[in-house]
Amino acid sequence: MSNNSSLIGSKIRGLRETKNLSIEEIAERSGLTVEQINSIENDVNLPSLGPLIKIARALGVRLGTFMDDSDALGPVVCRAADREKDSSISFSNGAVDARKHMEYHPLAQQKAGRHMEPFVIDINPEESPEFQLSAHEGEEFIYVMQGEVEIVYGKETYTLKEGDSIFYDSIVKHHVHGAPGKSAKILAVVYIPF
Repeated sequence: MSNNSSLIGSKIRGLRETKNLSIEEIAERSGLTVEQINSIENDVNLPSLGPLIKIARALGVRLGTFMDDSDALGPVVCRAADREKDSSISFSNGAVDARKHMEYHPLAQQKAGRHMEPFVIDINPEESPEFQLSAHEGEEFIYVMQGEVEIVYGKETYTLKEGDSIFYDSIVKHHVHGAPGKSAKILAVVYIPF
């Protein structure tokens, strides 16, 4: 299975340069540090979705722009065999030591003008997850397909098992990870106002 995560940093850099924006300008617009932007553009650290959403907004593009190359106007069909073959993206998901423990499989690549980003996400087990909460505009829906996950949302922690779901406002600080020592597979839909 190939990993497209190394393409995200170069796409961000290319978009920034095309728009004649400095790293400092993107940092100011996104609320991230210059060091974070440099780290992302150089694929040193692939962050959680929160910072990527902030960078997308600072650049005036959809989050999906970082993950796909072209847009289709009609419906987009994503076949399971294609998804498993070559469209995965690994994120550290805000892990303190940048472990790449979540593998995202986009379900709507090439769909023009979308405001929702659907993914199937494989979550690898961790004994004691360490993470940073993040927040961004929009909403998220998560449905647990297999395993068990924990969602830290504000001051609460929710444990979801197979068949459970949660829908929440992304503006509240949150984090999604596997329950300690458990792997999981989830369907996640992120809505980002543009």
